[in-house]
Amino acid sequence: MSRISVALCTREYPPEVYGGAGVHVEHLAHALAEQADVSVHCFGSPREDPLVAATYQPWEDLRGPSEHLAALRTFSVDLAMAAAVDGAQVVHTHTWYANLAGHLARLTYGTPHVMTSHSLEPLRPWKAEQLGGGYQLSLWAERTAAESADAIIAVSRGMKADILRSYPQVSANRVHVIHNGVDTDTYRTDPDTDVLERFGIDPAAPTTAFVGRITRQKGLPHLLDAAGHLPPGSQLVLCAGAPDTKQIGREVADRVAELRDEGRLRVFWLPDMLPRREVVQILSHATVFVCPSIYEPFGLVNVEAMACGTPVVASSVGGIPEIVVDGETGYLVDFEPGDDAFGSPADPAAFASAMAESITTLLEDPERAAVMGRAARVRVESEFSWPAIARQTMDLYRQLVEG
Repeated sequence: MSRISVALCTREYPPEVYGGAGVHVEHLAHALAEQADVSVHCFGSPREDPLVAATYQPWEDLRGPSEHLAALRTFSVDLAMAAAVDGAQVVHTHTWYANLAGHLARLTYGTPHVMTSHSLEPLRPWKAEQLGGGYQLSLWAERTAAESADAIIAVSRGMKADILRSYPQVSANRVHVIHNGVDTDTYRTDPDTDVLERFGIDPAAPTTAFVGRITRQKGLPHLLDAAGHLPPGSQLVLCAGAPDTKQIGREVADRVAELRDEGRLRVFWLPDMLPRREVVQILSHATVFVCPSIYEPFGLVNVEAMACGTPVVASSVGGIPEIVVDGETGYLVDFEPGDDAFGSPADPAAFASAMAESITTLLEDPERAAVMGRAARVRVESEFSWPAIARQTMDLYRQLVEG
């Protein structure tokens, strides 16, 4: 069977990774390389990874302090990417940052365009805070690519439903559900404690952990509200940084300060992006991992925590119910969106209280938490391994190339 040449276009690629999409592309690229000729095109500085064909910087004359320019800088990279992928048999793009490159390549060369939707711009209205008028450009780029792409990969069934609802011009037969995966060799229980000791975290104490960016989507303020109801003497470890805006950064800082002043919990806030090994050790020793997201098309971080043998308490939104089995690998917390601009919970206090109740159940019953953690690891091994996901992706490529 002949090998297919695939150009993967992405904003994020190691070591410049800040979210789940970057982790996804890294592992997908290396898993696909066993079966296809893969070239990665990414934003940022040159990489040593042999799969990286080229890296791109925005046009110099688009630099400036205005938030509106961010989307235009992205488009300048997309133009360069589109020019560079001539000759590929498939162009596969990830997130709106690269979707326009795939659309332009399809128009220019007739190359089949596959786009993976890790999130949807219409469902992230809080990004208007971050991008200003550039949010209208990101909406346009994603919609244009989605409506013409040869295939769209949805990372969950919930995401497929969101795509069809957000973009009614997209036919259901062009949307294929292929879950995200995790490297089960990298994400596994780490018995060491050197990282915890360096940060002063007690490995024996009941611990709640959070890993994610400080953005409305990830719901960190709701976890901080829930933290006020957690058992006294327990620990809260927040691997949280890169705030979308100064406002939400201040909100989080103020609430963390309040929790520390109250003195009921030991709160550890680690704002810098930690090496993967350090995150794995923190996840491994947490009693429970919490994902309070108000929007989560898939929720890869939950899979990573489960792979480390840690049960998860998470909002029942998007693709999360396809990952966390309620009562078996953790608990799902019902979420009803309100009518504000961010899609925040209709009753934030009730949401925080329900989350605190589920977290407390595990913090106060370590044996139950351990049983759920073992079940979580088994589920990850059977459902979310990269070789299986690469095979599904290759099958889709061959359908497009070979007909």
